[in-house]
Amino acid sequence: MSEAMRAAASLYNNPRYNSVSEIRIQQNKIRRQRIVRRQYFLLGLTIALVIFLFAFIGTTVMSSAQSDEYEPSFKYYKTVTVHSDETLWNIANANFSEDNYDNLNEYIGEICMINAISDPDTINAGEDIVVPYYSAEFK
Repeated sequence: MSEAMRAAASLYNNPRYNSVSEIRIQQNKIRRQRIVRRQYFLLGLTIALVIFLFAFIGTTVMSSAQSDEYEPSFKYYKTVTVHSDETLWNIANANFSEDNYDNLNEYIGEICMINAISDPDTINAGEDIVVPYYSAEFK
């Protein structure tokens, strides 16, 4: 290829002026660049996957770990007979567990739901009420 043709090819960047070997060299260069880009992409994807797996496994192991002092509590139900001058609040307060309920109103709401009581202030002496309670002992 003459100097004038090379200048024209570089000036216009027209591959028509390149020889067969130059075209082959250019195609090989493009192919190698694609291979390198693909390898970088796969490397980045592999690293991201490894980081994700370590994070996932680490959080799973940490969240499912229990302390040595953990003692499970089991929910049971017992029947309480209402005596005179007794209110649902007194009965609930005697069996209330702060570990399992946020407040006493939530516990009384559960007692009312179990016993189909519409008004917590209207219970009569002699009624039997089912009350939930928690115990560490498995029965």
